[in-house]
Amino acid sequence: MKAIVIREFGPPGVMKLEEVPTPEPGPGEVLIKVHAVSVNRTLDAVVRAGKYARRVTLPLTPGVDPSGVVTKVGPGVTIRKVGDRVTVQLRSGNDSGADSIRNLGLHAWGGYAEYVRAEASRTAIVPDGLDFATATVVSRHTPTAFTLLRDRAKLQPGEWVLVMGAAGGLGSAGVQVAKYLGAKVIAAAGSADRVKVGLDLGADAGVNYRAQDLTIEAMRITEGKGVNVVFENIGDPELFPKAFASLARRGRLVTAGGHGGGIVPLDVNRLYQNHLSVIGATGETPEDVTLSLKAALDGRFKVVIDRIMPLSQAVQAHELVESRAGIGKIILDPTLA
Repeated sequence: MKAIVIREFGPPGVMKLEEVPTPEPGPGEVLIKVHAVSVNRTLDAVVRAGKYARRVTLPLTPGVDPSGVVTKVGPGVTIRKVGDRVTVQLRSGNDSGADSIRNLGLHAWGGYAEYVRAEASRTAIVPDGLDFATATVVSRHTPTAFTLLRDRAKLQPGEWVLVMGAAGGLGSAGVQVAKYLGAKVIAAAGSADRVKVGLDLGADAGVNYRAQDLTIEAMRITEGKGVNVVFENIGDPELFPKAFASLARRGRLVTAGGHGGGIVPLDVNRLYQNHLSVIGATGETPEDVTLSLKAALDGRFKVVIDRIMPLSQAVQAHELVESRAGIGKIILDPTLA
């Protein structure tokens, strides 16, 4: 089969399209013909550059969130059969960032390939009528948004949520999950067209944090009360304090990202005087993956996809992601010529 292989860390050009043996599914595993896998800034580009926070062993095929069709099942597999349309969970459980879990594209060869081997228990059925690109993006980000907003922030109906990076993969999921849970949403992004993405996904208000003062606008929109929850996944040293200062008393900031650097100042006086919480978490549950895919089929969750590219253009896809030129996810489809 053809696969993208990284044999040394570096710029996008270190990724090479190679002929490698097609894997065989072991006990409890399935073999999937890949139809879609997304290009992620941290879990793909940062890993490829050799700057990921955890150890990555080379050689490696990236790709943490493939979806496609089961072509073989390994010994002992009864929950999946040949022909099933599936997507693969990145993690399992709400505290599943543990090094003991072998995640595709990080600790095991991933989905930038014509075929990928995965644990059957970490796959979810893609409903008929839902395309693979949508399934990949939904299952990658929406269950994590449920973990952060519903389980960690304990978001309640009627509360205000400030979603940072509202046009990104996790941000756009945050906008929609917050609305699904009955909240009011401020979509914050770095340009007018990105703010519009958040508004089109259902946000009640928007802020361009590169052209407006984020804290002032959030306070104006909430009539001086502040937001109850900040959904943060940027970690920018200039924006994070502005978002934090937007919190109302007993507010909660949840985060699962640090694209802007991840090292930020924190107003500790404000933290304890206003009984604020800062919560970092990753993970998702199988139930939320299934819920998210069903909601997407019903039109309740939408995804923002910039473009779909063949596997042979993985280098160009990484260059586009790192340039931040597009809006929405870039998808690789190994079935495209």
